[in-house]
Amino acid sequence: MGGKKMSNIADTVSNLIGQTAFMNLTVGNLIMILVAFTFCILPLKKGFEPLLLVPIAFGMLLVNIYPDIMASAEETSNGVAGLLHIFYILDEWSVLPSLIFLGVGAMTDFGPLIANPKSFLLGAAAQLGIYVAYFLAILLGFNGKAAAAISIIGGADGPTSIFLAGKLGQTGLMGAIAVAAYSYMSLVPIIQPPIMKLFTTEEERKIKMEQLRPVSKLEKILFPIIITVVVCLILPTTAPLVGMLMLGNLFRESGVVKQLTETASNALMYIVVILLGTSVGASTSAEAFLKLDTIKIVVLGLVAFIFGTAGGVLFGKLMCKLTHGKINPLIGSAGVSAVPMAARVSQKVGAEADPTNFLLMHAMGPNVAGVIGTAVAAGTFMAIFGV
Repeated sequence: MGGKKMSNIADTVSNLIGQTAFMNLTVGNLIMILVAFTFCILPLKKGFEPLLLVPIAFGMLLVNIYPDIMASAEETSNGVAGLLHIFYILDEWSVLPSLIFLGVGAMTDFGPLIANPKSFLLGAAAQLGIYVAYFLAILLGFNGKAAAAISIIGGADGPTSIFLAGKLGQTGLMGAIAVAAYSYMSLVPIIQPPIMKLFTTEEERKIKMEQLRPVSKLEKILFPIIITVVVCLILPTTAPLVGMLMLGNLFRESGVVKQLTETASNALMYIVVILLGTSVGASTSAEAFLKLDTIKIVVLGLVAFIFGTAGGVLFGKLMCKLTHGKINPLIGSAGVSAVPMAARVSQKVGAEADPTNFLLMHAMGPNVAGVIGTAVAAGTFMAIFGV
């Protein structure tokens, strides 16, 4: 009898040990756990995009310790999907990226863009990286839809990258695409300045721009309505992103729905960031992430980001020549969608050349134009592939 009890105890202990993560960790899992720690260090010690990288890193950590947290209902023994899988479905359905755009719109002042419509051109020029990356991805063996989803990294816009990957059915690449996009967004202050200085002279960086004209309340209210009508009539597929962006901005500028503005830009925005960040991080299990395609995506994303920054700066140089030195080319680099970090980088590099130079508000024009431009690029790809 005593032997049977001891056997039961041994079986219980053996089962318990067998259920620990230690018994199931692979070398790949350990590598990804180290990557997760690295992603935690960047925001915690360096301050790089903490709102995004902390939940992404933690989701990455969780899935590589407990893979079932991302299991679908069909993959579990009790028919209940893992917590982060439920969040991830909202990524695949493009719900969370669209809600992020609602919050961004509620926080964004389009006044600098309205005051200087030429900023639209700079925002468009900075999308060069997207199209360069698209053709390079094709050359590297990705199919058209995968190449399109990868190329959006060049816009430095994480939500749009996730949105397009979901729409084009590239969920298998979504984790790598999202991590690359958010990583480059966080590294804007490191990646952009050398490129900006390479393509500009000291004299160009010192150019001071005239103060922007005041923008009336009526202009600010009409802007989101007009942009929605024009862009969505031309590219209806952009409606989820551009529509939510402009709805959030209309909340802000109308002044009559303060509760909605505060909710969209604060509580809702931060809830969505938690859900999106952890679910994106949890899509990077060792089996899904440690592949050759991931390295290709990371490299393509960097190339796209470099070309996007260079495209904006070079077009800024052209506009500087055409306006006889009235436009500082540095603001062109803000045409990528990393709002407002890219605009702050333009200000920082300009201030290094001349501490009395204030480019922030001028750079915000191309910066918010880049958000619209990246959404339009995503809509264009969806239209091309009939999505």
